[in-house]
Amino acid sequence: MNQPKYKRVIVKLSGEALAGDFGYGLNQEILNSIAHQVSEIVDIGVEVAIVVGGGNIWRGVAGSSRGMDRATADYMGMLATVINSLALQDALENHQVVTRVQTAIEMRQIAEPYIRRRAIRHLEKGRVVIFAAGTGNPYFSTDTTAALRAAEIEAEVILMAKKVDGVYDADPVTNPGAKKFSDLGYIDVLNKGLGVMDSTATSLCMDNNIPIIVFSLNETGNIKKVIMGENIGTYVGREKND
Repeated sequence: MNQPKYKRVIVKLSGEALAGDFGYGLNQEILNSIAHQVSEIVDIGVEVAIVVGGGNIWRGVAGSSRGMDRATADYMGMLATVINSLALQDALENHQVVTRVQTAIEMRQIAEPYIRRRAIRHLEKGRVVIFAAGTGNPYFSTDTTAALRAAEIEAEVILMAKKVDGVYDADPVTNPGAKKFSDLGYIDVLNKGLGVMDSTATSLCMDNNIPIIVFSLNETGNIKKVIMGENIGTYVGREKND
């Protein structure tokens, strides 16, 4: 059996991905599909941490654009990520995957506080760790959370699971002629404004040499394919994906 290419990874899930075709809230079929795919890579010895967004419930930027205090709106968004994390934890445990949720804002009745050394120990023991409540600070996205936590736990790669199958030079939904990139440099993403993740997160990945792989969550089995080194989606890093 081939060995996985990566030993420790962060999977970044958007809140919108959890909603599926609903457009809002939680789609149980999507949760079960994600849980099944994560269980597949845990079973082959990969250490998995997950960062999930909250856009299916609340987006802080949208709230602030309507006149709400930005910090307040962002804190509400952090709480939305906690709801998603608990739902994902439940789905994973229904697939016999031992899971811990760690929150950047303490709420001890439902989750552990984020402690770096404890998170690493959970990973070493084969537990999936879900990082909730963003960085715990307003004005920072969950993309930045993924980049920060990846650096802290020394993850080898960030897997960006999205609705589209990679990074394009235009929106492939509205532009059928959009070109898909197979490989990109961090600077390309920043200069072209390609929207892989926000500029703060991209810069943090660049500074710490953490590669990013953008791929579709819609096709079952894609997470394992990426882990095993198949060239699907778009690879973002300093060097070409081998």
